[in-house]
Amino acid sequence: MSDAPLNAVTLSRMTDDEIREMFERIRWPDGVACPHCGTVGESTKLKPREGAKTSARPGTWKCKVKGCRKQFRVEVGTIFHSSHISLRQWLIAIHAMCASKKSISALQLQRELGLKSYGSAWHLAHRIRLAMRQEPLLGMLAGHIEADEGYIGGKPRYGKPSRGRSRTTATKKIPVAVLVQRDGEARALAMRKITAKGVRRFIEANVDRSASTLYTDESKLYNIAGRSFAGGHEAVNHSIHEYARPGGIHSNTAENFIGLFKRAVNGAWHHISEQHAQRFLDEATFRWGTRKLSDGERTVLALRATEGKRLMYSDSRRA
Repeated sequence: MSDAPLNAVTLSRMTDDEIREMFERIRWPDGVACPHCGTVGESTKLKPREGAKTSARPGTWKCKVKGCRKQFRVEVGTIFHSSHISLRQWLIAIHAMCASKKSISALQLQRELGLKSYGSAWHLAHRIRLAMRQEPLLGMLAGHIEADEGYIGGKPRYGKPSRGRSRTTATKKIPVAVLVQRDGEARALAMRKITAKGVRRFIEANVDRSASTLYTDESKLYNIAGRSFAGGHEAVNHSIHEYARPGGIHSNTAENFIGLFKRAVNGAWHHISEQHAQRFLDEATFRWGTRKLSDGERTVLALRATEGKRLMYSDSRRA
């Protein structure tokens, strides 16, 4: 079973012990590491004893290092820590979110996993998105970089006309700035307002400008930021229906990312709040950056990223 490709069929056929052992191999490829003291290779697996009043749960390890000697399971120190949801349900959910090009809703996860409440599925999905988040400065984008901005949300809502005035337009669309490295990764940031200063800071934090060329549309937001790129700043003018020029000058890749994200909102999530928009963007950028991998390989990467990340329900509500 360990040599079989990781997909929905193999996950459904594996026993709970096989799923736990698979996650142990993924999390600890160099040997079991104690999450309490960090020592590698100094832990033993406890075996259940028949007839004992208290017996170790399956998959329990004990550190042999003097001064530690604590028991732990593979879930400790990950997004699965202290979760009443089984590891099988977690892995099925992660695979579903990694394999669905336009993601999957919390309601559908609740139905497919047999969870009792929508809140459990909602929190589960947000913890998976936390694992998918790319850490700051983990790797700077370089090469041909496309930048674009968009507004995510529903159609404008019109308020009642006030005295002597026409109807007012109210919208809750979320401004989003996007950077895409051609044939590479993407970065996306939910902003309160799109400004040239905010966009420049976003670019400086994510792009190695000494080894990059910037491609945008005709927006003036990128004029100052583009001056610092060693390869220069090229722009196409959409207002005159110019979408590409010879030499690979276009911003179509960044626009494709925004379009795909909007279709995920419309087709799966239906609505995202400004409060949690960044987590949805983190999920989308993770799938985009791993789009050339298989669904199983993408799932394994997500599982490896679960370590050292915790998200309590109360914290996710306030985030």
